[in-house]
Amino acid sequence: MVRILLADDHPLTRSGLSAWIAKEEGMQLVGETEDGESAWSAILELQPDLAMLDIEMPNAGGIDVASRVLKRGLRTNVLILTAYSAHQYVMASVRAGAKGFILKSAPLAQLRKAIFQTAAGEFYLDPSVSLARTEGEVEQLSDRELEVLVLAGQGLPGHEVARLLSITERTVAAHLTSVYGKLGVKNKTEAILVALKRGVILLEQLRLIDR
Repeated sequence: MVRILLADDHPLTRSGLSAWIAKEEGMQLVGETEDGESAWSAILELQPDLAMLDIEMPNAGGIDVASRVLKRGLRTNVLILTAYSAHQYVMASVRAGAKGFILKSAPLAQLRKAIFQTAAGEFYLDPSVSLARTEGEVEQLSDRELEVLVLAGQGLPGHEVARLLSITERTVAAHLTSVYGKLGVKNKTEAILVALKRGVILLEQLRLIDR
């Protein structure tokens, strides 16, 4: 049974989702709030398996709350629920520690999948979120390219990646260039997002630098 906390400042959205969750097998709504601070307090008190958070709410948005959950090391996983699909919102959610990102326009079957997948600690990204140049098959990354991408994704500068892997900084740059070409992207941020969406790397791998 997935214990869910719902936080959304739109009454119609919140009541509709609450009614839907109540009817769904395997889900239990343990609380609902209409602003970020109340959501944070409820997470601390109720310790739900999943917090479904609107990205924009009074007194702290979903990304802010997700960041607090990550910093406290709480067991609650966060699913960001939003009407916005812009890349900056997706990446900000990922960096804040959210495990899922889904649009409010998503079909209920898709929302159900997102809930169970995110509650299980698996990364979920709404498939309708536009990622430029990512359609089609992705050429497989080599083991070394994966190592470089993960370390770069943790925020390490090129010289530190080179030191850890005992290679030159120029070789690091060459590997990243190869990664960008294989994934069909232009920079590190796009590469990380595409790799996460396609399961090439896992969200947990990008958090190692914080431990």
